[in-house]
Amino acid sequence: MEIRLDIFANPVSAKSLKHIVMAGKAVADSTLPPSTRELVLLRVSQINGCGFCVDMHTKEAVHAGETPQRVNLVAVWREATVFTDAERAALELAEQATRIADAAGGVPDEVWATAAKHYDEDQLAALLSLIAIINAINRLNVVTQRPAGDYQPGQFG
Repeated sequence: MEIRLDIFANPVSAKSLKHIVMAGKAVADSTLPPSTRELVLLRVSQINGCGFCVDMHTKEAVHAGETPQRVNLVAVWREATVFTDAERAALELAEQATRIADAAGGVPDEVWATAAKHYDEDQLAALLSLIAIINAINRLNVVTQRPAGDYQPGQFG
């Protein structure tokens, strides 16, 4: 697979990415637990088929101390016993928000209510922002066919 457009090198897309990355900094500075952030980033990227982001967030999660077992089980989190109730709520919200077009009416009330039991308003805002940001980045990478496999932890600072 050959990349169609290098979104990091093109001045227009690079400028847009700069703003997306700054939005991500607000999430990183929030009280949403870092492990939850990485699990959500990985799961959304899996759903969207973004190989570059799956590679990135798998490596970043392990680099940040996440266990290989938990990283490997993110795709089947419903059947896995290694995630907390709060993480499960975040993963469910991430899946529902990513697949928003699949459900008439958007994210079900019970999914939102479960997430709200585990996260305060600022954490919910961070979680929603994170889901929106990674969905945007996934789409840029999938459409441009950015290849996976060469990412190094911390590569983008």
